[in-house]
Amino acid sequence: MEVLTTADMALADQLTMAGGVPGFTLMGNAGRAVADAAVELAEEGAILVIAGRGNNGGDGFVAAAELAARGRDVSVMLLCDRASLKGDAALAAKSWRGEVLPCDPSLIGTPALIIDALFGAGLDRPIKGDPLALIEAINASGVPVLAVDLPSGINGDTGAVMGVAVRAMETVTFFRPKPGHMLVPGRVHAGQLRVVDIGIDPEVLGAIRPQTSENNPDVWAASFPMPRIDSHKFSHGHVVVLSGGIASTGAARLSARGALRGGAGVVTVASPREALAVNAGALTAIMVRPIDTVAEFADLIGDKVDACVIGPGAGIGERTRDLVLALLAAGRHAVLDADALTSFAEAPDTLFAAIKLAGAELVLTPHQGEFSRIFNDLDSEATTHSKLARVRAAAQRAGTVVLLKGPDTVVASPDGRAAITANAPPWLATAGSGDVLAGIIGGFLAQGVPAFEAACIGVWMHGEAGSEAGPGLIAEDLPETLPAVFRRLYDRFEFSY
Repeated sequence: MEVLTTADMALADQLTMAGGVPGFTLMGNAGRAVADAAVELAEEGAILVIAGRGNNGGDGFVAAAELAARGRDVSVMLLCDRASLKGDAALAAKSWRGEVLPCDPSLIGTPALIIDALFGAGLDRPIKGDPLALIEAINASGVPVLAVDLPSGINGDTGAVMGVAVRAMETVTFFRPKPGHMLVPGRVHAGQLRVVDIGIDPEVLGAIRPQTSENNPDVWAASFPMPRIDSHKFSHGHVVVLSGGIASTGAARLSARGALRGGAGVVTVASPREALAVNAGALTAIMVRPIDTVAEFADLIGDKVDACVIGPGAGIGERTRDLVLALLAAGRHAVLDADALTSFAEAPDTLFAAIKLAGAELVLTPHQGEFSRIFNDLDSEATTHSKLARVRAAAQRAGTVVLLKGPDTVVASPDGRAAITANAPPWLATAGSGDVLAGIIGGFLAQGVPAFEAACIGVWMHGEAGSEAGPGLIAEDLPETLPAVFRRLYDRFEFSY
C-alpha cells in the first residue's frame, strides 16, 4: 500500500474533486466510515464527538449525525464557535440537530467512546492553550478514543508529537495511510489503523507518483526468489560472514544462520584463527574458513562468493575498515552492519566513496546509534525532519540502500524509493536480533535480489519470524521460525512445493 504525505493526500482530494466528486461527498463518506468504526468499538453507551474547526471536525459532525440516526446517544463538543465554520465543515455542522457543547474539558465525563475529530494530519505547529488542555483531559479520562484521520497532535508527515497528542485505541484514515501513522511515536498514538475507501479513484496515484510504501509482499513480490526443481546449492548463492575474535563470535554465527535460513545455498564463516575452534565447534551446516589477513579475505571472496556480511561482532578498528574496503574493491554484494559502520565513524566519506566505486548491491543496516555515528549531521535534524526523510537523505549521501532499524524500520534507496515496516512485534528488541536480520538480507543478496528489495524482504520476514516465535523469543529462535514464514509466502504467491 502506498503511503501518502499530507501534501500528496491534499492533491488526491483535489484531483478527485476536479474529476467531478464534490468535497462534501468525500466528507460524507468519511464521516459514515467513522460511525461504522465507532459502533464496532462501542456497541452500546454514549459517544462524545470532539470536533475542530476544519474538515476533520466536519467528518466528526457527519459521524455524529449518522450515529444519532442509528439511535445512539451522541454529544458534540466544538473547539470553536459554530458560526465560524466554513466550507464543507459548515455544511456538515448543519446536519447535526443536537446541542453543541462548548470547549470545556470538565464536560467530557465518562462516555463509552470519544471520537477525536479535533485536528487533521496537516498539523504543523505545537498545540497550546485550550486545545492542549482538552487533549490532556481526553487522555486523562481513560475513555477509549477513536481518532479521525490521525490522533490530534500528531504530525502527519513525521509522526512527531506536537507538544501533546491524543492516545487513540483506533484510527480511521482515508484512501491511504500517511507516514505519521507508521512512524513512531505516531504509530503508538494511532493504535489500530483502519484505512477506508471514501470514493477517491486509485488512478490519482498515477499523477501523485508516491515513492513511499508500507513494506509488505506486494512491494517485492516480483523480486522474491522462487525455488526451482533443477536448482542446486550454488545457484542459491554463497554468503561469507566475517567473524570477530574469540570473545565475540556469537554475532557472526547468528548472522550466518540467518543467511542459511534466508535461502542461501552455502554459508561460510570467515574466522580469525584464534576463534576457529570455537566457531567450528558450534557450526554444522555452515562452513568455517581461517582468515587473519586482508589478503586471505580477498582470496576467499574472490572464489565463488555471491554476498558478504561484515559487522556483527567483527570488532571496531583498522582491521575491520581494511576488510570492508577490500570487500568493496572486489565488487561483492554485501550487508554492512554494526562494527563495519562504527569503524568508519571518523571517516564516513571514505566509506561512501568506496561504496560508489564498488558497483555492487549493498545495504547498510545501522541501528540509531550507528546511524548517528556515520550520518551525524542528518541525525541532528531529528527534531525537524522525520525518520523517513533522514534515511532517504542518508541513502542518497551513501549512494546505496540504507535500512534504519527500529519498531518503524525504514528502508530507503538512492533513487528516492522508501518503505516503512510496521509488522515488528515488541519482543524483537533482544540482543542478536539485528545480527540475524543482516544475515537474512545477505542471503537474499546472494540469490540475486536487488539491494532495496532484499532489504525490504529481509526486514519484513524478520518481523514475521518474530511474531511466529512469540513473546520470550531470543535471537536464536528467529532463523528457526523462517521456514513457516516462507511457507506462508509460497502459499500467498501460489507456488507449488
